[in-house]
Amino acid sequence: MADTKLTVGGWMTPHPITIEEDASVIEAIHLLKEKSIRRLPVMKKGKLVGLVTERMLAAYTPGKATSLDQWELHGLLDKTKVRAAMNAEPYTVHPETLLAEATQLLHDKKLNGVLVVDDHDQLAGIFTTTNVFEALIHFAGAAAGR
Repeated sequence: MADTKLTVGGWMTPHPITIEEDASVIEAIHLLKEKSIRRLPVMKKGKLVGLVTERMLAAYTPGKATSLDQWELHGLLDKTKVRAAMNAEPYTVHPETLLAEATQLLHDKKLNGVLVVDDHDQLAGIFTTTNVFEALIHFAGAAAGR
């Protein structure tokens, strides 16, 4: 059995906040702001079906040059479902994935996070660059004798 500090499971954020695929884009935007997070796993009847991020939602909303007024824009985002803005094939890793391997994936694909799934593809957590920094602080401190 591998040292849990060397695997994603030792550093991931378990039980991430999620959103249903039929929730509105405006609900997702509000949830991200309210919880101070940047990504939401998207669920359908308890099953992981995608990922939506703050950046995806920002790109999905009309720009400042739109002729829509504030209320029309809010109405449009309220009618638009998260499934329209999400990535239906997000990168995933397992809790047993080595920390170095998952970090390499984040680096190579220029990702800020990946979803963590168990052997049955059930959402187990989320692994982000913040988790990578937490691990780095831990190992650098240990190497320095702290």
